[in-house]
Amino acid sequence: MTAIAISEPGGPETLQPVERPVPQPGPGEVLIRVAAAGVNRPDVLQRMGFYPPPPGASDLPGLEVAGTIVAVGPGGDPEHLGQAVCALVAGGGYAEYCTAPAGSCLPVPQGFSMAEAAALPETIFTVWHNLFERAWVQEGDTVLVHGGTSGIGTTAIGLCGLFDIKVIVTCGSAAKCDAARALGADLAIDYSTEDYVEAVKAFTGGRGVDAVLDMVGGDYVPRNLACLAEDGRHVTIAFQRGAKAEIDISQLMRRRLTMTGSTLRARSADFKAALADEIHRTVWPRLSDGAWKPAMDRSFPLAEAGAAHARMQAGEHVGKIVLTV
Repeated sequence: MTAIAISEPGGPETLQPVERPVPQPGPGEVLIRVAAAGVNRPDVLQRMGFYPPPPGASDLPGLEVAGTIVAVGPGGDPEHLGQAVCALVAGGGYAEYCTAPAGSCLPVPQGFSMAEAAALPETIFTVWHNLFERAWVQEGDTVLVHGGTSGIGTTAIGLCGLFDIKVIVTCGSAAKCDAARALGADLAIDYSTEDYVEAVKAFTGGRGVDAVLDMVGGDYVPRNLACLAEDGRHVTIAFQRGAKAEIDISQLMRRRLTMTGSTLRARSADFKAALADEIHRTVWPRLSDGAWKPAMDRSFPLAEAGAAHARMQAGEHVGKIVLTV
């Protein structure tokens, strides 16, 4: 099969087509003939040498795919053969074939293209686990999400809209703020010209938000805590401005704040299967009703993975970038 490998840590040009044997599914796994693969920032970090795959995972980049199941591992259910699915994987998505844990596969929602389906798993699993499970958001809450036009940000806007949660996002330009509002954000703050803490306080009448989903870290963390209402929850999923932050612990005590965080890639197959089951029961029926589709930026052929990474790093995209096979 043709796959995209990282020839050495570096820029987008290090993503090169290679010939690899078609992987064989092990127990509890399926083999997917890939139609499309999502591109995510962790792929960029892996290419640069900062985010190695967990033990046992493919060295190929790619954390989400959509396609057709063409084989099952030993003891697998043959009824899976021929099913159109999207799947969360720990690596190997940038290829014509990819193995996936059967428990991490979800049916392609009715009315979705393969490219749209490939744009779902990584961001939906991440947003659902961190906002809905770790930050316990529910109908009527208000949340702050940084990176409003990223894959995570646009997915957070969509899921919050499905569950009647108000969402405030930050973006790096007026045009991106316009795009975020068009996607359903209740407030979009241009952080290059506005103090997002003051904007959040003004929008919420001084109360603050119930939860913050943060992928920035560093000096944003104390400012995020200032945005929280009493009993608010702060969830960290990345740290683009640094892994260290100085906070006033007395704020956690006085206002009963909660700080947590997570990474998804290295979690066990059982954990991801349980998460997939919850998402299938809770989110998937709403997708099949046509209430939301992911914001799609651009699709690139698999061989142009480097160009897809260059677009992501340029920061000009709105929504998801995918590779088509």
